[in-house]
Amino acid sequence: MSRSNLKNAVVAFLVPLPSILFYLYFLNHLQSNNGASLSHLWSWCFHHPLLLANALFFFNVNVLFWVIGHIQCSNWMIDLYWTVIPVLLVYYYATHPSAQFDRLRSKLVIVLTWVWSIRLTHNYFRRENWQWGAREDWRFTDMRRQYGKHWWWMSFFVVYFSQQIFLIGICLPLYAVHSVDKPLNIWDFVAALVCLCGIVIAYFADTQLHDFVTRNRKLKELGKPMVPNLDRRLWRYSRHPNYFGEQLWWWGLVVFAWSLGHGWTFVGALINSMCLAYVTVLVEQRMLRQEYRAEAYSLYQKTTSACVPWFKSSIVAVKDKHT
Repeated sequence: MSRSNLKNAVVAFLVPLPSILFYLYFLNHLQSNNGASLSHLWSWCFHHPLLLANALFFFNVNVLFWVIGHIQCSNWMIDLYWTVIPVLLVYYYATHPSAQFDRLRSKLVIVLTWVWSIRLTHNYFRRENWQWGAREDWRFTDMRRQYGKHWWWMSFFVVYFSQQIFLIGICLPLYAVHSVDKPLNIWDFVAALVCLCGIVIAYFADTQLHDFVTRNRKLKELGKPMVPNLDRRLWRYSRHPNYFGEQLWWWGLVVFAWSLGHGWTFVGALINSMCLAYVTVLVEQRMLRQEYRAEAYSLYQKTTSACVPWFKSSIVAVKDKHT
């Protein structure tokens, strides 16, 4: 492991400690309080679990990650912590003193969240050649160039504050699961099935994409023509099956919350889906700017569903539609 890689790994492990230590101190304070009245701070922490989660996210992620990002001139860490923060949040909601929940449902959701996190973390490191902080998201790099001297302050809102809205929002069902104590019902099994389907689809889609990219990299090193487009297996039926699988996961969590009377938590998943639709446009525009694949990808767009897997349209049908 290189020195830079080791340094980034240490930073990644240490960076959540302020929030974790504060929360553990809060729990310890409550246990040792022996029924005495709480100070305003600890009373607020007890009665407002959602606001406390947002406060910890703001100071530990938005502010601290932003400062580290400026020191390192890279905002790589937010990508990695997308796979970690939901796990931290589900344990936070499950252990908060005001929580009330069905233990079986809680364990089911915690296990599913771990499976999702392990899958996505594995995909992150596989994509980054098992390196810590090798690069930041290409969209952040493009914006860094686009906004120049203003990027130092814009990055706080674009990279970090926006992530608070997305991550806290899409994890609202985890809060709902740990705020209502009702026995398991058929909808919990439906929700678990939707979540599992999403994880499995995303895993196979990302694995197929990784194999395609690896094969093209080897062809390029050998000086041979690269394959312009991935249109086999899951990618034959959807241009973004990995995104589809990821969305299934988050909407599966919404089903858990809906069955408990917290259907309002769909707002987070909806915002995330809308954001992902915009990201999809950016990704496809980037594909079309690559000369060797522009023509093939343009045809792929015309014959293949954008997200939800569906049967291909025939080239003849596409031509007839435009004539």
